[in-house]
Amino acid sequence: MKASRALAIPYVVWVLIFTVVPLGLVVWFAMTDTDGKLTLDNIFAMSEYMSVLFRSILFAIVATIICLILAFPAAYIISRANKINQSTLIVLLMVPMWINFLLRTYAWMTLLEPNGLINKLFGIFGLGPYPLINNSGAVILGMVYNYLPFMILPLYSVMVKIDQSVVEAAQDLGSNKVRLVTKILLPLSMPGISTGIIAVFVPSVSTFIISRMLGGGTNDLIGDIIEMQFSGNSYNPHLGSAMALVLMIIVMFMMSLFNQFGSEEEVIL
Repeated sequence: MKASRALAIPYVVWVLIFTVVPLGLVVWFAMTDTDGKLTLDNIFAMSEYMSVLFRSILFAIVATIICLILAFPAAYIISRANKINQSTLIVLLMVPMWINFLLRTYAWMTLLEPNGLINKLFGIFGLGPYPLINNSGAVILGMVYNYLPFMILPLYSVMVKIDQSVVEAAQDLGSNKVRLVTKILLPLSMPGISTGIIAVFVPSVSTFIISRMLGGGTNDLIGDIIEMQFSGNSYNPHLGSAMALVLMIIVMFMMSLFNQFGSEEEVIL
């Protein structure tokens, strides 16, 4: 027992330095003013940015739903491929993730801008140019592209464990594709769905690079506002910490909600 406790000391020290202390500083700055006095003014000041917060949550929800719709069939196809093809498809899925996040977003700017490749393709057929960038659609597109693998991988890890005989039995009993998905695949995949939703929603609701580069400054998210409080002329770490604390509470609530939902489904199954 003593040896196991000793082995846990480095982990405890790591958590204290890189998790507990930073969280404690966020709470301290959020609850104090520039003179170090306790106050709730920073929390109340969040009311000025509620529209931005709601926009961030809305965009994150939309991006998460789109990722789920795209990832479900993709994960199923990968899970039903043979072992060699599964490995190949997973590698192909992960290759874009090895490229720097900023570079991937710059690539989408090149594709979506008025003189970008997509509008040039439309121009060949006498169409466009279309306003594909600097709008909410471009921001959501950037979220979906960057975080889609975070939805596919959890779904794949669950679907690959679903016995093919269960699917075949449902088909033999007369289930069409709709009933097969709604009555068999969806319930059995619920733990992966809940994990994927969390993995996509959390970074989506707090992102700021995507909205800044693809939103054109007209679709700022709460992540942009928080980042502004720690840099530039609007430097205010107390307000920024308050925003981060509120966002953290929202994210923790969503995580607990989906974790509980996923656990209940797993127990039922």
